[in-house]
Amino acid sequence: MSAPRTLFEKIWDAHVVAPETADTPAVLYIDLHLVHEVTSPQAFDELRARGLKLRRADRTLATLDHSTPTLPAGADGERPYATAQAKAQVTQLETNCRKFGVELHGWDSADRGIVHVIGPELGATRPGMTIVCGDSHTSTHGAFGALAFGIGTTEVGHVMATQCLLQRKPKTLAIHVDGQLPAGVGAKDLILHIIGQIGINGGTGHVIEYRGAAIEALSMEQR
Repeated sequence: MSAPRTLFEKIWDAHVVAPETADTPAVLYIDLHLVHEVTSPQAFDELRARGLKLRRADRTLATLDHSTPTLPAGADGERPYATAQAKAQVTQLETNCRKFGVELHGWDSADRGIVHVIGPELGATRPGMTIVCGDSHTSTHGAFGALAFGIGTTEVGHVMATQCLLQRKPKTLAIHVDGQLPAGVGAKDLILHIIGQIGINGGTGHVIEYRGAAIEALSMEQR
């Protein structure tokens, strides 16, 4: 009989293409790659420079997010970008998505939004998946039972080309919270208390699984 495994270990084992060795990280298959305009331009350029195709356009989902102005377009139709660079980033993502066949939630899409929020909103984020995005908030998809990593631009390019991520297997850490949160105490209070207990580096190198009645009672937004 095999030893019991955590949810993380089950997802990891189901997605390992090649296991890690003493000299090399594991090769992990990625189910969903979320893309935005800030960390993707150089990655798309790398594909062009090497003559590579996007490995799985059907597993790639893009949205305009970080550099988009919140004010409406002027009478001339021009949007009030904060900088010329911001405008260039948005324009380049639109061009790249057309070129490589990536679904883009752009200006005309009612589903355009924050890159780490639209996945759950659109049903693209599901339990048991591996998910990456060039955004540090990507780990919030863990609330849906997914294994999600925020990655850098070089890794964005690697996933585009191979649909895989090179990754050392993290350790596991369980945090069990029993009881009921009192009135006026929310999820942010809870996580700040946990950070106060384990320290700001307490989870480094680990995948944390939160358990217990207090966690189960949280809404998806709170998780």
